[in-house]
Amino acid sequence: MEHIITANPYFGVFVLFVLTFGAFTATTVIARLASRALAAKDTEKIKLSVYECGPEVTKQPNRLSPQFYLFALLFLLFDVEIVFMFPWAVDFKVLGWFGFTEMILFIILLTIGFVYAWKKGALEWHNIK
Repeated sequence: MEHIITANPYFGVFVLFVLTFGAFTATTVIARLASRALAAKDTEKIKLSVYECGPEVTKQPNRLSPQFYLFALLFLLFDVEIVFMFPWAVDFKVLGWFGFTEMILFIILLTIGFVYAWKKGALEWHNIK
């Protein structure tokens, strides 16, 4: 007699998810420990030394604007929300009016978020000086 848990058709997917999460975590931890143990810690002098007849190396501050990150985050947000519309379109006839109403509400919320980001200036590109 099979157990109720293993009779579920998605039990295999769950097991693969758990194993993948465990493997990912283990790989990340092992890679981090190995890189800390094997990394040369005194390479700053070598990186700042002149190579052959090149110019003197000077350290420059990282001047990457947060606007890049905000723009990428908004792109991912709206891209993922658009991906949610594909399964809805496939099962449109099955979902009926309830599904149609839910998608209209979803699109309204998406539009409100887009207008809010637009009004706040998150979609404008600023020059870095």
